[in-house]
Amino acid sequence: MKKKIKKVLKVIGIMMAVLVTVLIILMVKSYFDNKKPVISENYYENTNGGADLEKKYALPGTYEVSSLEYDSDNTSIDKIRIWYPTELESNNKKYPLIMVVNASNVQAYKYKPFFEKLASWGFIVVGNDDGQAGTGETTSITLDYILNLDEDNILYRKIDTENVGILGYSQGGAGAIRAVTEYENGAIYKTMFTGSAAYSLLAKNMGWEYDASKIKISYFMTAGTGKTDDSGADPETEYGGVCPLSALVDNYNHIATDVMKIRARVVGAEHEDMLLKTDSYMTAWFLYQLKNDEEAKTVFVGDDAEIVHNPNWQDIEKIEEK
Repeated sequence: MKKKIKKVLKVIGIMMAVLVTVLIILMVKSYFDNKKPVISENYYENTNGGADLEKKYALPGTYEVSSLEYDSDNTSIDKIRIWYPTELESNNKKYPLIMVVNASNVQAYKYKPFFEKLASWGFIVVGNDDGQAGTGETTSITLDYILNLDEDNILYRKIDTENVGILGYSQGGAGAIRAVTEYENGAIYKTMFTGSAAYSLLAKNMGWEYDASKIKISYFMTAGTGKTDDSGADPETEYGGVCPLSALVDNYNHIATDVMKIRARVVGAEHEDMLLKTDSYMTAWFLYQLKNDEEAKTVFVGDDAEIVHNPNWQDIEKIEEK
């Protein structure tokens, strides 16, 4: 009997050891998976722009780029990360600033090439490592940090505070709207871009409630036509996807008609495709809005605007600047 008990205990011990080993392996795998980048170094080579300017802005710009990072006292932020044109280290020019709000569990360190590519078009681009940025709070804190750098910092007096933009995808889209509308320093933003921003009821249920009618700055809102963005269900009664057309239209209609606004969807794009599929026109938007780039402007303005005739885009509606 004692031998049987010992045998059973031995088997249980072996099983427990195996279980612990498996759990350790899964934890290690999870840790390293969490560190993996979500895009490759040359991600822009796969954006497949369909029109001339869409192809142009899908590629990196002409500026050499450098980066900085700072530890934050805020545990959610962890690190503040900045990419900027290297030339600013040796001149007295000011550069437009773009704040980036992360999607769910997509901290800035996971998509560094995105920041670098955007900065290569002549922007200072700022993010942080908050994986749950939907309230906009950590973006507001990060913005305050950037705007109050001391005189020993290489970016001191190099930020064009008249030309500050913000962008976000998915949860980060809701966070961008909130950063603009719910915080005092949101008044500094001149323009906004979102990719598949979580629709209002979903955002409310997740604790990121926003009110699109509070948006008073130019806004380019996008989503995909795929099922993960638009399942075809009524989003007021059941889950309709992250950003269904009806919700995009609703947000658009809640913004005053004296505000420049554009809504458009990427043909065939699923939710997870949006960063790649919109990257080109997102870049063009900020070149137009923050740098007065006349060529980039032609993507959006006029009856012959490139986006209107681009087969990659549909469901376009816009009110242009007055």
